This record gives sequence, C-alpha cells and structure tokens, in this order.
Amino acid sequence: MPVYTVHEPPHKRDGQRCEPERFAFVRDGFSFWAFLFGPLWMLRHRMWLAFFCLIVVMTALDVAFRRFDLSGDVGVTVVFLLALLIGFEAGTLRRFTLSRRKWTNVGVIVADDLEAAERRFFDAWTRSETYGSGTADRTASSLVRAPSFARAPAEPDVVGLFPQSGAPR
Repeated sequence: MPVYTVHEPPHKRDGQRCEPERFAFVRDGFSFWAFLFGPLWMLRHRMWLAFFCLIVVMTALDVAFRRFDLSGDVGVTVVFLLALLIGFEAGTLRRFTLSRRKWTNVGVIVADDLEAAERRFFDAWTRSETYGSGTADRTASSLVRAPSFARAPAEPDVVGLFPQSGAPR
C-alpha cells in the first residue's frame, strides 16, 4: 500500500492555521511522471532549487562527455540513470522543498490511493480537534496512531525447539 506524508503550510501572520485544502499529501515511492518528465515535473511542483541543480548537473555532464569524447551510448545511459534517480527520489525532493518553505510534517498515512489517504487523515484530524486536549499544535503521533497488534505470550513453552525447564508438557 502506498505511504503518504502529510504537510501543513505555515500558519498565517495572525497565528491562525491555514485551510485544510492547502495540506499537501506527498506519496512515497517511485514517481513515473518525475522519471519521464523530470525537469517539467519539477517546474510543475515549483521546485526551483532542484530544477536549477538538475540543469547544473546536466550541463556538467555534457561538458564532461565532450571533454572526454565519450560515445552517445554512455551519455544515454547516464541520462537514463539520472532520470531513474529522479523518479525514485521524487517524494524526497518534494518533502525537501516543502520543508524549505517552512511547511511542517503532521503525519504519515498508509492508504490505497490519495483520496483514501485524505479521508483517513482528515477523519483522524477532526476527531483530535473535537475530542483533543484543546492544544493548537498536533504531532503526527497524536493524529494517527499505529495499529496495535496482538502480542505473543510473555513466556513461550518452547524456545529454539528445546523445552524449557519447568514448562508444562
């Protein structure tokens, strides 16, 4: 199942929280569109620093290819690997950009798709607003808790396939 991180925009100048519609849900994992159209994907998400760094890296690679007179196959392979790296690190690049803009990470959600992630997060968020302690700041752990799993008994009858002394037989 996909994992999403939830980011809240900075508070308004008067100290009020921003509208929930402005929250950003960033999917963790491979991004096909960032792999296929890396620079355009960066511009679409207003990631100017990442775009500028990509242009610098591509220019440096072009200069190195020309200086060392490398074949076109090497250039295509390197550009493909760079695009693959951008596809795998797309979520990290978005989180970095949001953190530079002073957005705060308010939670992690596991859901089937973006709509389910939004629904699940805002259900937990409104519940904590209604029944919470009344504080304005929420942490990720207070919004969404990890599911509790049944624990194994404290003292099992068999450890490592050898019976313990005093254990019932």
